[in-house]
Amino acid sequence: MATPRTHLDYLESQSIYIIREAYRVFKNIAMPWSMGKDSNVLIWLSLKSFFGKIPYPLLHIDTTYEFPEMLEFRDWATKHYKLNLIVKINEEARGRGIGYETHDPVTVTHELKTVALQQALAQYKWDALITGIRRDEDPTRAKERYFSPRNAQFEWSYKDQPPEFWGQFASTTAAGEHVRVQPLLEWTEADVWRYIQREKIPIPQMYFARNGERFRSLGCKPITKPISSSAATIEEIICELDATRTSERAGRAQDHHERNAMQKLRAKGFM
Repeated sequence: MATPRTHLDYLESQSIYIIREAYRVFKNIAMPWSMGKDSNVLIWLSLKSFFGKIPYPLLHIDTTYEFPEMLEFRDWATKHYKLNLIVKINEEARGRGIGYETHDPVTVTHELKTVALQQALAQYKWDALITGIRRDEDPTRAKERYFSPRNAQFEWSYKDQPPEFWGQFASTTAAGEHVRVQPLLEWTEADVWRYIQREKIPIPQMYFARNGERFRSLGCKPITKPISSSAATIEEIICELDATRTSERAGRAQDHHERNAMQKLRAKGFM
C-alpha cells in the first residue's frame, strides 16, 4: 500500500513543479541566496528538481554588513553543493559613504540590496529570479503571485497582479523586465522548519538559542536583533512558533523604520 502524501509532500512537489516550470519557460534564470533558512530550502528543492545539480547561478547580494557566521556558512555551502555563486556588492554606493553609520535603514537597504540587485540584473540580463518569498512573512508579501512580473524600472505593481488560474503563470517579459518566481509562497514558517527537520538541511546555527537568545530572521548585522529564546532544537522552535504572536521579521529594523516601509521597498524592487 502506498504511503499517504503528507502536507510537506504536497508543498515539496508544488515547489519543484514551479521551479521546473520556471526553468522551462525562461531563458536566463538565477536564484538569489541570502544563506537564511528559506533560501537554503530553495537550494535543496533545486537539487531535487534537477537530480543533484543546480543549472543556474546563485546570487548573493553582499551589503558588507553580513554576520561573520553567515559568510562562513556561505563559503562552506558553496563548496559542499558545488554552487555557481555570484557575489554582488554595490561598490558605487559604498564609495559614496552609504552605510548604517550615516544613513537610515530604508535608504541603506535600498542602496545596498535593491540597487545592487538592479546592477546584477543589468549586467547578467536575467529574465527571471527564483526567490524564497512566503506569503505569511509580511502583509505586503501576501500580495505576491508564484510568477510575479517586475517592469523595466524593477518596480512591482502590487495593485495589479496577474491572475494564476489552472497553473497558468506570467511567463513573458519585455526588454528590461523580469519575473520573480516564488516556489515557497504557500509555505509557512513552521512548514519551512518541519521540512528542514525532515530533510536534514544544513542551516546557520544562529537560528538556535545560545545564551538565552536566537535569531528568527537573518539580515544585516547592525539592524538585525535576536529574540529571547531557549529553543535550541527544531522541535523547540516549532513549539515556540505555536505560542508566539510576534511577526517573523520583527527584529529587522528596515521593515519598521516608517509606515509601510516594506511595501515601499518592495515596490522599488526589494526582495
